[in-house]
Amino acid sequence: MRKVKLTKESTKDILETLLKRSPNNYGKYEDAVANILAKVKAEGDTALFAFTREFDKVEVTKDTIRVTPEEIEEAYKLVDPSLIDVIKKALVNIRSYHEKQLQNSWFTSTTDGTMLGQKVTALNCVGVYVPGGKAVYPSSVLMNIVPAKVAGVDRIVMTTPPGKDGKVNPSTLVAANEAGADEIYKVGGAQAIGALAYGTESIPKVDKIVGPGNIFVALAKKAVYGYVSIDSIAGPSEILVLADETANPRYIAADLLSQAEHDEMASAILITTNEEFADQVDKEVRGFVEVLSRKAIIEKSLENFGYILIAEDMDEAIEAANEIASEHMEIVTKNPFEDMMKVRNAGAIFIGEHSSEPLGDYFAGPNHVLPTNGTAKFFSALSVDDFIKKSSIVYYSREALRKIHKDIIQFATSEQLTAHANSIAAVLRKRTRRTNNGKRSTDRKKHKRNADTSATGY
Repeated sequence: MRKVKLTKESTKDILETLLKRSPNNYGKYEDAVANILAKVKAEGDTALFAFTREFDKVEVTKDTIRVTPEEIEEAYKLVDPSLIDVIKKALVNIRSYHEKQLQNSWFTSTTDGTMLGQKVTALNCVGVYVPGGKAVYPSSVLMNIVPAKVAGVDRIVMTTPPGKDGKVNPSTLVAANEAGADEIYKVGGAQAIGALAYGTESIPKVDKIVGPGNIFVALAKKAVYGYVSIDSIAGPSEILVLADETANPRYIAADLLSQAEHDEMASAILITTNEEFADQVDKEVRGFVEVLSRKAIIEKSLENFGYILIAEDMDEAIEAANEIASEHMEIVTKNPFEDMMKVRNAGAIFIGEHSSEPLGDYFAGPNHVLPTNGTAKFFSALSVDDFIKKSSIVYYSREALRKIHKDIIQFATSEQLTAHANSIAAVLRKRTRRTNNGKRSTDRKKHKRNADTSATGY
């Protein structure tokens, strides 16, 4: 890992390097993705089946694209029962955590006849994308489906690419079934995102798409935003560890490598105030790399995006951490809770040497779908909030409106929106109705026209 003295300039250079991993820099793939989406939108299932044949080397039809109950039943027989037990245990923690995020509709009223409120409604239909092929992430299945289920989404549609045998990975199917997916389809890549966004003969159009994927999936999600909502455009994984000399260098090294093994573009950063400790961590990293199964991937990741940053003091270290705004942040210092209070930007924060990042990935309960590439400055972890929408409720009685109508009319006329002003004035004007003899009669007692209604021309 590269050891760098922390300065404003070095922080800027590191940020520029890290941001090169952003999906916003995948421009050379955009035309290919646009072509896939256009064909799926125009041709529906025909394009979907053709792309699955081309990219996944699997033949799917309208009769085989959807996972059957029999396939799910078979999956349970193929997965180690102990893993099923672990999935169920993790599910309890994940569900319990997300249930605490639930919001209720609320209303307030006053004695003069007003009522204001907020109506919370779950989305109707959500699409969950799950990577396949070489990647098998049943944990991500749980993290994406559970908050939608807790929110009360009526229909959860999952897509995932099939293997060479035309089937979905058994552990993925078990996780999806346990979490509560309503429908599962054997399709992946940009074509799956297109199907969820536009709808095809086999796959329904959804309201929102969530879930991680490769470059093509990320760009497809970006392209269909507006047709549907999306959670975020996820980039490569990253971890930042804030540690001082009180930490165990072996533990820190192991945690850094837990993210570096994801792929060659993953980032692992240590920020410390002690150079001797930095050297110890670096030594432990080199030792671990030699014995870990994904050595080649880890080495490439550390070569490109692995850093050990030496800060003058903890305040400088935290300032740099806030600038980097990492997806995962671990704090292993003398006063971790005090330091945590100074952290503004991080997707998830892990405190203490016994709270390493994989704890959050698999079991603790908080969601592991997190903002990357510095977007933790303005994005949050996936949550129940991502699967609801909020409608404002407004009610005023006639008398309540009368008290403030002049203010509204003045505001509207100042913006030269006389129809707005008239909308208010018209409500408070005398209403007339036709009598049986054809003469006009008022619905209420005659009253003086409010002077301010003249602003509308009435």
